[in-house]
Amino acid sequence: MSPPLDIRFPLPAATVLPDYGADGLYDLASSLRAWLHDPEVAWPVGEVAAGEKALVILLVIDGLGDNFLADEGQGSALHAARRRALTSVCPSTTASAVTTLMTGVAPAVHGLNGWFIHDQRFGGVLAPLPLTLRGGPPVEAFRLLSRLCPTPSMFHHARRTVNLVSPADIAFSRFSLHHARGAHIEPYEGMDDFGAAILAMADALREDGGLIHAYYPGFDGRSHRYGCRSPEVLACLARLDRLFVRLQRALAGRDVRIVVTADHGFIDASPERCVDLPAEGEVARMLAAPLFGERRLAFCRVRGGAETDFEAWAAAELAGKGVAVPGEAFLASGLLGPGPAHRRLRERVGTHVLLMEPGWTIVDHVEGETAHELIGVHGGLSADEMRVPLIVTRT
Repeated sequence: MSPPLDIRFPLPAATVLPDYGADGLYDLASSLRAWLHDPEVAWPVGEVAAGEKALVILLVIDGLGDNFLADEGQGSALHAARRRALTSVCPSTTASAVTTLMTGVAPAVHGLNGWFIHDQRFGGVLAPLPLTLRGGPPVEAFRLLSRLCPTPSMFHHARRTVNLVSPADIAFSRFSLHHARGAHIEPYEGMDDFGAAILAMADALREDGGLIHAYYPGFDGRSHRYGCRSPEVLACLARLDRLFVRLQRALAGRDVRIVVTADHGFIDASPERCVDLPAEGEVARMLAAPLFGERRLAFCRVRGGAETDFEAWAAAELAGKGVAVPGEAFLASGLLGPGPAHRRLRERVGTHVLLMEPGWTIVDHVEGETAHELIGVHGGLSADEMRVPLIVTRT
């Protein structure tokens, strides 16, 4: 059982805290890891009994929030098979949650607490998934991944067979190869190929069972670009629902468990609700590094001696827009989850954390970086971002 959170600071309005017990994505991942490594244990989340030789498809739809599914998915097969809501991890973002789903440990342990992290060994602020410096070139270093992300994949030394169905453009990236160690990787292009690859892998595991971990990022990309309730996103949901039905029909009578969940949900944030920090402005001069983490939950490294000024700025300028929390208090709160902390976690949290209010974001600017105008965003503590569905069906 996970220790309770210890929150001793103000939180944004209507915050949903991460659950690192039975009602969270972390428990799904940690119990899946246990099932993969011990054939005699059960996986209750997937309705797999102890010792059962089962075939499980874990379908991870990047960005599919539970509130969104409840509002926009009425009448869909996905909604009909929904069991309950889970919470994402903190921050509610792909780098943190997908890494939890690949390792079975919390962000505090794997150390990827946002799209951007701070690690001075590799040049400062970097994006761990594409492995590039913020506004700069790819990161190159001796034994980079094993030092940056020392937690092993949950598939490494697993006693059940694992096939990963992954988009072709990221399937063999350095990050993916590191976190897929111990699994077979099956790349795909497009949703039709996605379904075909899942069914092919299901045929390959028909006799011995095991896990098919299938990841689809297209829903997330459309939500960022067009907005989380846009016609483009609704059309993508309809296609995903048809895929879900197709899988059930193709696998009928084989008692395959199909478990569908997501890494996070979404909210929309307008440009008018963005705190934009000029590159040569007052706040930038207080910072020893660019912001890291997320635009909905930003980690800051404030220069020594500037802490009081930074806190005064945050109290005045972020009132009603965000909450500034000392980094040590954030670390002690347990928001990043249980387990032995990554040895660089204190550096990756920084001196202060900015928790943005619903609908608000914060951005800064780095020379050489391409600015991305995102309509749909995530990473914060609102219900729309934090709650993801647990969908389970048996064919």
